[in-house]
Amino acid sequence: MADWFAISLRWIMLVGLIVSLGLGQKLEVGSTWPLGLLILWNLGMTAMAGLNLRTNYHRRLNILVDLVLAGAFYWVQGGVRGPAFWVGLLPILTGSIYFEFWGSIINALLVSGVLVYTGLEMEGDLTLALVIAFILIFLSLIFGFLGRSLMAHMRKNRTLWIDSEERKRAIQNERMRAIYELTSTLSSTLSYKRVLDSALDMSAAALNPDVDETLSDPLVGVVMLFHGGKLRIGSARRFTSADMRVTFEGAEGVLKRALDDGEPITFKDIGYDPELGRVIALRNCTTGYCFPLRSGFNVYGVLLFAHPEPDYFTLERIKLLDIIGRQSVIAIQNARLYQDLVEEKERMAEVYEEARKKLARDLHDGPTQSVAAMAMRLNITKRMMSKDPKAVSEELVKLEELAHRTTKEIRHMLFTLRPLILESQGLTAAIQAMSDKMMETFSQRVVVEIDEKATQQLEMGKQGVIFYIIDEAVNNARKHAAAETITVRLRQVETGVLLLEIIDNGVGFDVKSVSESYDKRSSSSLGMVNLRERSELVNGLLQIDSKPGKGTKVQVYIPLTEEAADRLHHARRKR
Repeated sequence: MADWFAISLRWIMLVGLIVSLGLGQKLEVGSTWPLGLLILWNLGMTAMAGLNLRTNYHRRLNILVDLVLAGAFYWVQGGVRGPAFWVGLLPILTGSIYFEFWGSIINALLVSGVLVYTGLEMEGDLTLALVIAFILIFLSLIFGFLGRSLMAHMRKNRTLWIDSEERKRAIQNERMRAIYELTSTLSSTLSYKRVLDSALDMSAAALNPDVDETLSDPLVGVVMLFHGGKLRIGSARRFTSADMRVTFEGAEGVLKRALDDGEPITFKDIGYDPELGRVIALRNCTTGYCFPLRSGFNVYGVLLFAHPEPDYFTLERIKLLDIIGRQSVIAIQNARLYQDLVEEKERMAEVYEEARKKLARDLHDGPTQSVAAMAMRLNITKRMMSKDPKAVSEELVKLEELAHRTTKEIRHMLFTLRPLILESQGLTAAIQAMSDKMMETFSQRVVVEIDEKATQQLEMGKQGVIFYIIDEAVNNARKHAAAETITVRLRQVETGVLLLEIIDNGVGFDVKSVSESYDKRSSSSLGMVNLRERSELVNGLLQIDSKPGKGTKVQVYIPLTEEAADRLHHARRKR
């Protein structure tokens, strides 16, 4: 800045000198060459200042060049009687800028010495030289004080600027630290509550890096998550106890716009919002920011902030909240995945326990009873051998039939537990084998209609799950529906989606009433639960259609790709 001031003053002096020469008709090449050098010198200094460059001893060199060229110009223009006798102001002004008071005085004394010397050399000019020297010294005092005031003001502004930049840098560093801590905290926890609390705390810290400001800032923050089809408060700051119990439909106003558009929005007039206007903590706020917590088709909820200041949510703060919102979505996804894994682990334990109970029930109701009957008949046969030998033969035939039936039941149970034919020959052969065993063991007619092209698109793991879905549905129909015929169909209904249907012409049931009372039913009536859970294993959609006296239709839509799964579940949400 000092360089630019010196350059500007030098240009003003050069213009004044040119005007003085023009008025005195002294603009001649032979007597103005020092002026040309001064112009070239100042052009060079201007270029260096523009490039932010400086020479060694830059200030001293500037004053020295100004003294030499000003002295040369003063000499060739005729001394104190020339039209540019006041050229001595140039080094004085430069000295007042670069070295303030003492620079101005020292340069004034040097210029005065030159004036007195030239006055002595030329008769009659000494008095005029002394007058001009006195005037220059007086002006140097004024310029010295002005230079000191100017430079002091510049230093103060520079200090303020540096402090401001350092504060901005400190604030930015604090915000980056808050974001880093948020990322670390969110990535290291799998607890829903901790994720939500951290998102709000770190948001407040990032928006107001100053600790005192954070504590006193009336920023309102809340995380709302979908639960049971409604938005419920997961975590909040500055909410009253009554506010914490409020639920939202997300069907009107700001919440609907944010959820439908899937983009963050800023808004005004919170008190007039049809849903948010019910929250007491938001009534004093004039502006707000809402970030939808969603990933793809999965919508988890919203992150909402509000503040009494109308212009609180600046572009910089909005960018910070966008970063925090995206990190929160990732953390919520991780927490939900972990929760799903925990629930799946618990569910698998329940499935294994239920499988053991089912096996125990089937053994008790089937082979165990048959073996007990055989033991009883053997005892009867043993007694008949001594009393009625002729009847023994007939009893042995019945005993043989019972043994054969028991063997078939055991083989059917083993087939159901592990159908080896599924691994060796595929799903179609396994279902056909199950149909044959149903007829052989229970005299139950099962019609199989399977598109072989559809089964070829299924992985072996999915084939196993589908086999157990069919086995569960067919056994439910055999035990409870009293159906004459059970039909199993598997076909492709659209690109990437298969449809599995198990249809019977049995007695049917009221699906709604059974579903509503399922929690009160015994553990032996978990057919619908098993069907639903196994359908979820293949990311499928289960639909059960039944009415008393009209039979039952079980349908499972099975996606073959992730794109088909998204399309299938998205269509379901729309319905």
